[in-house]
Amino acid sequence: MITPEIAIATAPAQVAEADLVGRWEGALNVGGTSLPIVIRVEQGPDGLTTVMDSPAQNVRGLAVTELSEANGVVRFSVPAARGGFEGARSADGGVWTGAWSQGGAALPLILTRAAPAEEPAGPTRPQTPVPPFPYAAEDVTFPNADAGIALAGTLTLPAGEGPFPAVVLLTGSGAQDRDETIFDHKPFAVWADALTRRGIAVLRFDDRGVGGSGGGGPDETSEDFAGDAAAALAWLRTRSEIDPDRIGLMGHSEGGMTAPLAVSQGAPAAFVVMIAGQSVSGADIITEQAARLVAASGASPEQAAQTRRVQAEVMAAIVANKDDGPAAARAAEAVLVAAGQPAAQAQASVRGISSPWYRWFASHDPAPALAALDVPVLAVYGGKDLQVPADQNAEALARVQPEAEIVILPGLNHLMQTATTGLPGEYATIEETVAPEALTTVGDWIVRVTGAE
Repeated sequence: MITPEIAIATAPAQVAEADLVGRWEGALNVGGTSLPIVIRVEQGPDGLTTVMDSPAQNVRGLAVTELSEANGVVRFSVPAARGGFEGARSADGGVWTGAWSQGGAALPLILTRAAPAEEPAGPTRPQTPVPPFPYAAEDVTFPNADAGIALAGTLTLPAGEGPFPAVVLLTGSGAQDRDETIFDHKPFAVWADALTRRGIAVLRFDDRGVGGSGGGGPDETSEDFAGDAAAALAWLRTRSEIDPDRIGLMGHSEGGMTAPLAVSQGAPAAFVVMIAGQSVSGADIITEQAARLVAASGASPEQAAQTRRVQAEVMAAIVANKDDGPAAARAAEAVLVAAGQPAAQAQASVRGISSPWYRWFASHDPAPALAALDVPVLAVYGGKDLQVPADQNAEALARVQPEAEIVILPGLNHLMQTATTGLPGEYATIEETVAPEALTTVGDWIVRVTGAE
């Protein structure tokens, strides 16, 4: 039963909710590239239903929670993306002007009410596989019983009798579909196609809360994703077409850290492939990434050094408060204010820092899991990768896992594209999805260690 006081308090919010209904469009500037964002708010019999689309990343229907408007300020969260928005609503209600916060950073975002429209045609991506294929492709689902969810993906099987060696592909950070789609590139579709043509079965699947996969809650961390990797491997072992003793894990970026973590927790992988996978803590990765991105964007050495110092202090504040989200946010905000950032901007910048994922990622040291690996390991880095720098991570990996085979491919960026600067702004402008030398390097290695035909 609703008391009169609650009814009176909720009446204005119900009026505001009706004004939020519609399609809201905007764009984030990510490393010099415009990334379109769409928020769709619909009125249903039980209240508002809100989802977010990122068309360039082929991510649609991400659940939006906590949508509200109070005193002219609109707020919402996107748990699967570990981000959120806060902005001022215009007098006519047609524009929300504010910032998107994710991973401890805040980017300006203006969302404007727009009429329903068809998505524009994407750019040319010549490597995206197009049927007919010389192999079988099957849409599948498999359980992660420990998490109580089902995950959806695609299994590609080589032509022939089998049983085949296989590999599970693990995506990088953020909500990714099974193809790891970004700016209309589909790297995992390209990897799966290249490897399956060489006799290796490939399972790739939607991250939690994306596509056909369950989960996607705000408290999930990389440790949970390691459980998904183990569940995928366990399910593959039940397939008669797959040799259970020749299944490996192959991860990109965060997935390159998740794969060894899954093995350290008991996943019986026969080999591990790290593509731009981190070998140092998340705090060290984020600090170095920030400094190198600023330097590559034209900042002076002094400005880059200042960025590195402030970012390191922010990371230290998070790690010191890894078990307390609000405390981590307050400590990080104090660092930014002391560095000269306006209080309102600092507060927006640290919104994502309080998330369990961010605090876990920043404080996690992958070295113990890497050192414990007793299976063949291949690590491939791009010489122009500014997000997971090759020199920083290859050196650390060689130190803790001297048996690993480490390959640095000059001229490639974080996505394994042939790049000019390595800045994320180039990802969308490069037609190449994965450089042929990366496909060959990994394919040759997996064929060798598994005996694939």
